[in-house]
Amino acid sequence: QVQLVESGGGLVQAGGSLRLSCAASGSIFSINAMGWYRQAPGKQRELVARITSGGSTNYADSVPGRFTISRDNAKNTVYLQMNSLKPEDTAVYYCNGNLITTDRRTRVYWGQGTQVTVSS
Repeated sequence: QVQLVESGGGLVQAGGSLRLSCAASGSIFSINAMGWYRQAPGKQRELVARITSGGSTNYADSVPGRFTISRDNAKNTVYLQMNSLKPEDTAVYYCNGNLITTDRRTRVYWGQGTQVTVSS
């Protein structure tokens, strides 16, 4: 059993910052990649940022220079530092993990989501 637990969401004014964390725990052998997705009301879930085990990153077109993804491999934790937040960043943010479990199977897991609300 694997769990991804997010934290750090909340309400912030435009121009402010938030830092999201996602800790993976359970029957994990290794982690291939972790990422953050978001879903705004009435919209599809979209990729925000992703980081591989080797540290390669990619970002949505709307966030480079404002958001930074990082990971602590020793803690199986991924972070999303969000600066210069805009009202259009308001969404539920979900952590995603592509990992290998102890039975050597590759699976994708999702966190429960954390709300980020940016007021204008």
